[in-house]
Amino acid sequence: MKEFLPVRSLNREILRLSLPSILANLTVPLVGMVDTALAGHLEGGAASFIGGISVGSMLLNLLYWNFFFLRTGTGGLTAQAYGRRDAHECARIFVRGIGLAAVLSLPLLVFQRPFAKLGMLLVNASPQVSGLALRYFFIRIWAAPATVALMVFRGWFVGMQDSVSSMWTDLVVNSVNIAASILLTFGCLGWQGMGFDGIATGTVVAQCSGLLFVVAVCVFKYRDVFSTVAGKYLRELLHFGSLGPFLKMNANLLGRSLCFTAIYMGYTIIAAGFGDDLLACSSIMMHLLMIFSYFTDGFAYAGEALTGRFIGERDAVQLRRTVRYVFAWSMGIAVLFIGIYAAVGGPLVGLFSDDAAVVDRCRRFLPWLIIMPPLGCAAFTWDGIYLGATESRSLFGAMGLALLGFFGCWYVGKLLMAGALQPGADACLHLLLGAYFAHLAARTVYLTAAYRRRIKV
Repeated sequence: MKEFLPVRSLNREILRLSLPSILANLTVPLVGMVDTALAGHLEGGAASFIGGISVGSMLLNLLYWNFFFLRTGTGGLTAQAYGRRDAHECARIFVRGIGLAAVLSLPLLVFQRPFAKLGMLLVNASPQVSGLALRYFFIRIWAAPATVALMVFRGWFVGMQDSVSSMWTDLVVNSVNIAASILLTFGCLGWQGMGFDGIATGTVVAQCSGLLFVVAVCVFKYRDVFSTVAGKYLRELLHFGSLGPFLKMNANLLGRSLCFTAIYMGYTIIAAGFGDDLLACSSIMMHLLMIFSYFTDGFAYAGEALTGRFIGERDAVQLRRTVRYVFAWSMGIAVLFIGIYAAVGGPLVGLFSDDAAVVDRCRRFLPWLIIMPPLGCAAFTWDGIYLGATESRSLFGAMGLALLGFFGCWYVGKLLMAGALQPGADACLHLLLGAYFAHLAARTVYLTAAYRRRIKV
């Protein structure tokens, strides 16, 4: 284990952990932008293709977000074990997580068709969008084992204070995703490509490539850590007494993931009833909103790693300073992005589609982008700090309140604005975006109020 840096170097340590994550995260919105842009430039109806990817991705996210606790739970526990200099426990946490990922990924493949059919019953999309969404889903689902396993690897790297390996994992996955999707969609050297199916196939290739990469990292970089888990220790991994805290924490994180999934699924399902053009706008707006989160998430990951480490070391002074400094950096990013969205929000929309009707419609919703940085910054940064503290009960409670905030805002607004919410009307998406921001506000208020009571050494 590495020695901790002195207190005066805490900002440098935050940057060491956050900057590689930010660099890797820069490629994440590019993947979504490229997928949406590829669909938007296919012949045969840009709005339908974009809507198909939006709904198909929603179905996949409905599955994968339920397993995100594998990343969040692994990261916090590993960070605390790292702070205690307990290499054996770090290895045990990884093995438990990867074993659980292997068990959970199998049903995703076995029950893919009934799940997809059931999910489509919840979406009021046009027949063309529904058909494209199912095509997209049935290709991408074959990456499920790799996708779920990568959640564990990413969380473990964060806990091990290894932002560089996490960065290279994301760079490999996202770079391969972009290159493979472009190649498989439009072809090259006389090959005509796969068209719409190539977008999903490129993602499958990328996830499998990423899994091969992280296995190689663990073999060559962490051989000594994993040598502590062998023979007699394998029986210990399955002992319920030692598994109890692991399973209890992950149960709360699973509940959080279910609430999170319900919000984003609700966003897409509600938007699907607005018509193809407004559905495409809602998808593009969400991509634009999330660009900011990929920057502030870097500091949230740093907060997670350092919070867990200082709790493991029982250093209350460093813990409190970490919270203050991480928030200072995150708020700086928020101020920067308020300016970026105000200055170039319009041109960003044009990157997603050359359909003039879709682009013109999206421009009407750009003011919402200005609200995203301050609200999103607080919510995402608190998530990282609470995850590092393994305070899963509070995260579950915050997301439960956020779920009520989202649907409460939507349905109350629907009652109050009944006359203005005709299918295809701009007011529909304005209200939906308002509901989305209500859920961010609920998370921020809950976690801020609980901080002094819940985050302690």
